[in-house]
Amino acid sequence: MDTNILLENGTNELEVLEFTLGDNHYGINVAKVREILSYQPVTPVPNAHQYVEGIFMPREDMISVVDLKKCIGMEPSENKGLFIITNFNQLNIAFHVEQVLGIHRISWADIILPGATVNDVENGVATGVIKIDDKLIVILDFEKIVTDISPETGLKISDIEDMGPRERNSLPILIAEDSMLLGNMITDCLKKAGYINLDMCPNGQEAWDKLERYKKDGIIDDKVALLVTDIEMPLMDGHRLTKLVKEDPELRHVPVVIFSSLVNDEMRRKGEMLGADAQLSKPEIGQLVEQIDKLIMKKNKG
Repeated sequence: MDTNILLENGTNELEVLEFTLGDNHYGINVAKVREILSYQPVTPVPNAHQYVEGIFMPREDMISVVDLKKCIGMEPSENKGLFIITNFNQLNIAFHVEQVLGIHRISWADIILPGATVNDVENGVATGVIKIDDKLIVILDFEKIVTDISPETGLKISDIEDMGPRERNSLPILIAEDSMLLGNMITDCLKKAGYINLDMCPNGQEAWDKLERYKKDGIIDDKVALLVTDIEMPLMDGHRLTKLVKEDPELRHVPVVIFSSLVNDEMRRKGEMLGADAQLSKPEIGQLVEQIDKLIMKKNKG
């Protein structure tokens, strides 16, 4: 799917594809969408997860189809509607929806965060809500939905365990990640890898506020040896955060690692233009640790 926004850098904007399930309106970041297809018959797979309708092959790729209505507790979908074919976490997955209504270009700052009564860490599948023309559109956490269906598609924690014992490292690492569940998993993995001085922020804006405060107080190097950031975050996304850091003369020496499910060829080019020091797809937690090791070693030598 071609979108102009992929050609722009650090605007803190995204495009949301609006679709319906029943009478409700939902959204997905266009950056995750590969294409939209009319419903096609699927082949059921024995012993598949209850949310998986089956598989189909639109061309050469075999793609699993997820019944999104079942995922959010609604009655199963009928044999009609549309498939939203997505690509993230190095996976191609089709989500069965009823209608696609269009695309909205918005700022991450305009996304309303769901409260704890709406979204708990373990079970919530909403990452935010946007209001357009008195209509609420719930942005779903597709990464969590897929990880719930197939946990091995999430962070590869075994990669950390395979590293064996490592020396403890107290250099401070600032992390921007909006998913509390993934944030906890990332910090747990980094602690197992020996990095014990970790500061987690729920979005890019909070991370940027801290960086500006440390800069003002003259303590940047005492507080941040390296920054790890997701791309998709409310208030300020990771690309905007990277742009601000790398354009600031007092901050640009801080290594920035983008760690996101959206790291594909197009997004990688965008991150390179913004000055990111490394970019990794979210399942590869072992590679994240390796990159942190290299960047911190390089910084210390410099």
